[in-house]
Amino acid sequence: MRQFTYSLTLGVIATLLLSSSISAQSEYSNEKIWGGEFWAESVWGIRSMAKGTTYTTQDFDPQKGSIIEEFSYKSGKKVRDIFSSVEAFDDARQTISDYTFSEDERFILVSTETQNIYRHSYFANYYVYDTKTCEEAKPLTDFSKGKQRLATFSPSADKVAFVRDNNVFIANLLEGTETQVTDDGLFNHIINGATDWVYEEEFGDDRGLKWSKDGSKLAYYKFDESAVREFHMPTYGELYPELYTFKYPKAGEENSKVEVYIYDNNTGINHGVAVPKSAHYIPRFFWTNDSDKLCILTMNRHQNDLRFLVTEGEFPNNRVGTTEIFKETCNTYIDIHDNLIFLEDGHSFLWTSERDGYNHIYKFDYNGEATQITDGDWDVLEFKGYDSKRGYIYFSSSMYGATQHHLHKADLEGNIINLDEKPGHHGANFSSTYAYSIHNHSDANTPPVYTVRDRKGKVIRTIVDNKALRTKLDDYNYSEKTFFTFTNDAGVELNCWMIPPHNMEPGVEYPLYVAIYGGPGANTVEDSWGGFGLMWHQFLAQEGYVVASVDPRGTPGRGKEFEHSTYKELGKLETEDFIDFAEFMGSNPLVDENRIGIQGWSYGGFMTLLSMTKGADVYSAGISVAPVTNWRYYDSIYTERFMQTPQENESGYDDNSPVNHAEKLEGKLLLIHGTGDDNVHHQNSLEMVNALVAANKQFEFFSYPDRNHGIYGGNTRLHLYNMMMNFVKENF
Repeated sequence: MRQFTYSLTLGVIATLLLSSSISAQSEYSNEKIWGGEFWAESVWGIRSMAKGTTYTTQDFDPQKGSIIEEFSYKSGKKVRDIFSSVEAFDDARQTISDYTFSEDERFILVSTETQNIYRHSYFANYYVYDTKTCEEAKPLTDFSKGKQRLATFSPSADKVAFVRDNNVFIANLLEGTETQVTDDGLFNHIINGATDWVYEEEFGDDRGLKWSKDGSKLAYYKFDESAVREFHMPTYGELYPELYTFKYPKAGEENSKVEVYIYDNNTGINHGVAVPKSAHYIPRFFWTNDSDKLCILTMNRHQNDLRFLVTEGEFPNNRVGTTEIFKETCNTYIDIHDNLIFLEDGHSFLWTSERDGYNHIYKFDYNGEATQITDGDWDVLEFKGYDSKRGYIYFSSSMYGATQHHLHKADLEGNIINLDEKPGHHGANFSSTYAYSIHNHSDANTPPVYTVRDRKGKVIRTIVDNKALRTKLDDYNYSEKTFFTFTNDAGVELNCWMIPPHNMEPGVEYPLYVAIYGGPGANTVEDSWGGFGLMWHQFLAQEGYVVASVDPRGTPGRGKEFEHSTYKELGKLETEDFIDFAEFMGSNPLVDENRIGIQGWSYGGFMTLLSMTKGADVYSAGISVAPVTNWRYYDSIYTERFMQTPQENESGYDDNSPVNHAEKLEGKLLLIHGTGDDNVHHQNSLEMVNALVAANKQFEFFSYPDRNHGIYGGNTRLHLYNMMMNFVKENF
């Protein structure tokens, strides 16, 4: 007999029944949700000024256009308008998408007319604005030569490095000249100064240009993707559809050959950096505090062997030599992150490692010695900064559970001071001196509140409280999201949440909508404001559905053993957990066990298909959006990190591929995908269609022409969620 552990669900049913009987005039709708009715205010473009007493934000004013404003941390009073598009361009319609100050804060580099490439990358036209003269902003370069990428000031602000047409350039702002650093850039062959598609997507950064601390040198990536196979994606909307072709290395296929070069501004010479042949990937490079020492991170193809190399001297033919200062290996994989701080002593750095089973902060010396700074059965999530004057590291963690994000500071001896108290999700943008922070806090039922806090975490004032949104929600029925746990068949306790229907009636059983993701690196069960997704779940609750979610094995925040348990078998344990969860919820008095549906996007779409096939006896309906259907179709870096290559792990790929379980489908299925998805290709869903047709299984399928992985633009989201709601009402 199946044994379940109830934590909170049964205990709150009586309260939920009482609270849900209160009616309100207003009703949720997709038109309101995706039309921005429930938009939460935020604070955009926060930059701390060098003195640490003021900060800047980015906004829009109908009279001034795009503006950058400076405020006092302590008083909140505006110090000045630093930039407005009316002054800079004599045009209020000219908007900026981002801005960067020079180190001396006199000049601002602003990007305009941006054109997205992939998830992080974009083309733009950059301008330089002088805050001292307040004269019209000057184009960074001759725009007739094409848009630019990744423009970045040198430390002395007299130069700006940027990428155009896959080549690196340096604009000399004093002389008005332009130096071409590389000349071999060519689309789908050679990329200089940026990354290829798979590095951008899976290592999370497309910036491949970095100045040394004194500005004498510029380090940059060179990707040779000539041998990488091309993916052809049709683009519609023309009389004759065309193909967009780009390099996309799938699991087990050829990757780009990657090098790092250093350009010497004084000599005009490009120096290649020598790395070992075992360095299949170079996921990061950083300048140390010494302008002659560049640190390069390398990994093997399995991503379980990480090395830190530091440049030392020069080899003949202008090749720069390196010395290994750090090595870490494991039997699964090592995540790449940006939790790295080089200390001012010149021979040590701070880095987070999972070597003790949880992600913690260590101080590593170049000679290999390691000192653990934090410890405990919780993970350090992200570095927020390092106050070198006082010796404090600022960071976020899962110290109070994987559903929580809290902020702390620790000295190098490991003494930790907590910077917040309330349950929920805490984030912060610290001033340059760490005397102040702009802190944001939300929980599952409370929109974000932005406050200014002092060094000890004490609230000085509130910037944004989202009172208008909270007042608006008072006009609607709202079912609070409650958290609980259940124990799966394997004896592992899993985190969950539930939203009950509005206006519940005693003794009535309701259909269940299970909202999932389930993949590495992301949780759905978090005590934070859910935005439009939360409003969609409230809409479902209004229409009479129980909405619930669970984070299965393989998700983050609970240590290495839990997260790495799915290694080489993505989908297996997670599917078991989703099936156990449906059976657990089916035994809840609120839920009709014969009307349980599931919905997921991307990895969640993959899990939806497996749950609908392997778990056909518990899930009666499902919506799978943009799913991976066979890991052979997905990119090399992500897939091989968790699965190794198909050649090495054939059964791991095939045993948990939904296309190999299509004959088990029994319930109602809606499959949705964008044809312009550069990430999880439309091919995945078409292969699932083929498998379902071969198995003679009926289902619904919808393609959005030229929409990418996010499936948005114009009325797209409204159309998508109306279609989903119609399917839910008919089949869940």
